[in-house]
Amino acid sequence: MIQTTGPRGCLSDYLIVGLVVRDGEITDAAWAVIEPLLPPAGRARGRWRDHRQVLEGIVFKFRTGVPWRDLPERFGPWQTVHGRFARWAADGTFDRLLAAAQQRAEVDWLVALDSTIVRAHQHTGGQRGLEERGLGRSRGGLTSKIHLACDGRGRPLSFTVTAGTRNDCTQAETVIDKIRVTRPGPGRPRVRPERVVADKGYSARSFRAYLRRRGIKATIPERVDQLAGRRRRRERPYGFDRAVYRRRNVVERCFHRLKQWRGIATRYEKQPGRYLAAITLASTLIWLQT
Repeated sequence: MIQTTGPRGCLSDYLIVGLVVRDGEITDAAWAVIEPLLPPAGRARGRWRDHRQVLEGIVFKFRTGVPWRDLPERFGPWQTVHGRFARWAADGTFDRLLAAAQQRAEVDWLVALDSTIVRAHQHTGGQRGLEERGLGRSRGGLTSKIHLACDGRGRPLSFTVTAGTRNDCTQAETVIDKIRVTRPGPGRPRVRPERVVADKGYSARSFRAYLRRRGIKATIPERVDQLAGRRRRRERPYGFDRAVYRRRNVVERCFHRLKQWRGIATRYEKQPGRYLAAITLASTLIWLQT
C-alpha cells in the first residue's frame, strides 16, 4: 500500500506502509526495536539532535548517495549526522542493531554464499594502502568486493569487504565463521548453517573440507577441470542436488536489495569500517522489514 505524505505528491514524499520511508524516515515499529540499543543521549551546549532524527539522516545519505555536506536541513547539521555515524560505526552500535534484528526473526538456515563487485569513487583511493582499505585497482578503476552469506529468505547473515580483485573462495570461511545469530532466551548463539549453497567459484577442496569438519552440508557444483581430474583418478563425484541449487538465487536478490542503496552500490566511504557499517545498517532494515 502506498500513501503520499505531503501535498506535492513527488517521489520523495511517498511512503510504503510498514517499511522504511523512501526519503530516510524510519517507521515506529522499526524504531521500537532500534531505540533501546542506541547509546544514551548526551548533552550539548546548543540544541541536542534526537537520535531518531540523526539516524534518519544516515539512512537518507546512504539511500540516496548524496555527499554528507548536502544532507537536507531537516536532519540537522551534517557534521552532527556524520560524527554520530562515525562514532556508532566505531563502537559497534550498528552490529548490535543487526544482531537484535536477526534475533527476533525466524532464520531459514539454508545459507547462500556469493560476492558482488562495487565501484569505488575516486575520492576513496590514494597512492598507498589500497588493499588494507578494501580497494583494488583494475582497468575499470577502483573497486571493492562484498562477500556475503544470506539465509534462505535472502536476508544478510554475515559479510565482509575486500579489494575487488580478491578471489571469492579466499573469504568463504571468514564469512561463514562470522555467522552468529543469538537465540531468544538462554543458550549460545547459533553459528552453524544446515546447508551452504554456492556457485563453482567456491568448489575448492579446502572449503569443502572446512564445511565437512563443521558438519555443514554443501551444494556446490564442480568446475569442468575438477570433474575431469576426478574421472582420471576414478574418484566418486561429490553429491549435487539441482533442486536445492536453484535456491541459490536468494543471494542475488539480497544483493539487489542492498544495491538499491546508492551509497552501497557505489562506495564513497574511504574507511572500510564505515562502509561496512553502512551495509550493516541496510541489512538491519532488511531484517526489520521481513
